[in-house]
Amino acid sequence: MSGTERPGLAAGDPRLGRLAPLAALSPSRLAELAAATRVLRAPRGIDALAEHAGTDHTVFLLRGEILLTFAGGGSLVVVGGSGDGLHPLNRRQMTVARSKAITELELLVIDDDALDIVITWEQVAAGGGAAATVIGEAVRGDPRFAAGAFSLENLRHGVFAQLPAARIEELLQRFERVPMPRGQVVIGEGEEGDWFYVIESGKCQVERVVGGVRMAVAELRSGDAFGEEALVSEARRNATVTMLTDGELLRLSKRDFTHLLAEPLLHRLRWAEARERVARGALWLDVRYPSEYQHDRLPGAINVPLSEVRNSFTVLDPETEYVVYCQSGRRSSAAAFLFAQRGFKVWLLEGGLRATQRSSAG
Repeated sequence: MSGTERPGLAAGDPRLGRLAPLAALSPSRLAELAAATRVLRAPRGIDALAEHAGTDHTVFLLRGEILLTFAGGGSLVVVGGSGDGLHPLNRRQMTVARSKAITELELLVIDDDALDIVITWEQVAAGGGAAATVIGEAVRGDPRFAAGAFSLENLRHGVFAQLPAARIEELLQRFERVPMPRGQVVIGEGEEGDWFYVIESGKCQVERVVGGVRMAVAELRSGDAFGEEALVSEARRNATVTMLTDGELLRLSKRDFTHLLAEPLLHRLRWAEARERVARGALWLDVRYPSEYQHDRLPGAINVPLSEVRNSFTVLDPETEYVVYCQSGRRSSAAAFLFAQRGFKVWLLEGGLRATQRSSAG
């Protein structure tokens, strides 16, 4: 399309909140969504919607007049800023065969994924007709939530990105909000795992004992999660997490975590199914120690020890499928959960290498 593009709407631009699907969104959500928009200017006479056909974008008319001609016959003139102009141009019951800009146009383009996530979470947080939870009210009305644990960026790519929509309301009901002072040890290395945490505000430091020396290995901030590895693998905590600043954490019990977050993300395969998937192009991902990997790795397997999983997010190809395994399935279940959180296409070898040995013996 010949025309010009400029950054999206500014936060607080009243035009965004007047659009039909967005009228019920809170100001903080509208501000987030504004940052995920693009504004296009199109000259008179062109088919302004042609390049958006079949794409994952919703297009609105902010200014100008456009003629829509429908595939089944009929046409409609849409004026920006009122009436039909408040509804998406390319999301209608009748398919738009072509369009023509009657005047110069100003179009607003929003990513479908961002739009759907914001609307879904906002509606569920409102209570869906029932009384909203304390956390739900905060998600809708507290700007700190929109900028932190439940920001659009985290809902798209963070801990909640792969959460089935059906689980959202229950999740908001089960989370507890806990204030934490600076210096507070939240979890200690070697302890039993009992809670999963998301940082709503503040910063935490992660430390591990290596060779008898306590070493800082990571710093976590708003929107980051921790505590999941021990819960998924049913092992003891492998690190100590301490508050670097005053802050607030959201925590979920082990039982609720397993039911609402862990299991929906773990796609399990038996040995025969896993081999078939690898034969079709998936890669084996061995999350044991290198010494174990060298001894009896599966053919073509990549080694990413569980402790290095977070460091591998930017190295591994998120478009490739992986079948994750360890010796028993414990470490690989924790690794598969971490990868799935980040949108990787991962499968979990049920029972680990022990299951393959039993299958071979049988």
